[in-house]
Amino acid sequence: MAGPTYKRLRFDDLNGWAADDHSAAFAVFRVTSPDLTHPAGAVADPRNFFETHFDPVLVTDGAPMLFTGYFEPELQGARQRGGPYQHPVYALPDDLKPGAAYLTRRQIEDDMTLADKGLELAWLADPVDVFFLQVQGSGRICLPDGDLMRVGFAGKNGRDYSSVGKALIKRGIFTSDQVSATAIRNWIRQNPDAGRALLWENASYVFFREVSEIPAHLGPLGAMQRSITAGRSIAVDPAFTPLGAPVWVEKQGDDPIHRLMIAQDTGSAIKGAQRADIFFGTGDVAGRTAGSVKDGGRMIVLLPKGQV
Repeated sequence: MAGPTYKRLRFDDLNGWAADDHSAAFAVFRVTSPDLTHPAGAVADPRNFFETHFDPVLVTDGAPMLFTGYFEPELQGARQRGGPYQHPVYALPDDLKPGAAYLTRRQIEDDMTLADKGLELAWLADPVDVFFLQVQGSGRICLPDGDLMRVGFAGKNGRDYSSVGKALIKRGIFTSDQVSATAIRNWIRQNPDAGRALLWENASYVFFREVSEIPAHLGPLGAMQRSITAGRSIAVDPAFTPLGAPVWVEKQGDDPIHRLMIAQDTGSAIKGAQRADIFFGTGDVAGRTAGSVKDGGRMIVLLPKGQV
């Protein structure tokens, strides 16, 4: 991958810029930067605020643009083990050191190395749900008494992330056009032994914490510890795109998107200058939408004037 190049554009170069709801983008931006003092007219004219204080900059590194989607799963579970709920969602172990390699996914799940250490935050009925909860990084668990428990990313085991989708493509089970979260989930359930081994190929393992400070009607916390918003928040590679920056998205595909979003999150698989994960919300509908996104296009970062 080549080093980054920077090209300053004009707002007239952004396809669909004038037609966007800049107020919606500004509302999310204010959540990200509540301590900043915005000009008095920013709320009344958010488009002018962005055009006055930012320059649109196209950052590239030689790799093509790839947009994908993510969501917050809503799963059935319980705080205590019992009945169908046999697969744990673990809290962060005390002996995990940041940046150091810890137990692999197989060691944790097959050898039950963390069992009986009091790290179980909740229990789910399906190990595939645990895996995809880790892929998404947060989720809501519907408890038997009707309460909702939200869990968020607490840390990981220091092992490299490996895409199980790419592994299935390499084996010839799916083509790149066929693979999706739904396709992977169905294949694992139809092939439980091979599916379990497939999940172990991704040695990366995510630990969680209970997130009680965010009301259930708001989005989950992103990497900036701010609630993220469906359709306006994206995960980026902070090596190229500053967290908190407004980002103009031009997503191609069957459902094109031209919209100002805010870089509020990161992800293990989000690497590169032209790489972004769009947050689509909570639940199954959001999950189906997010799982179908694998599109090209471009994204343009809005950087404060004078920084380019």
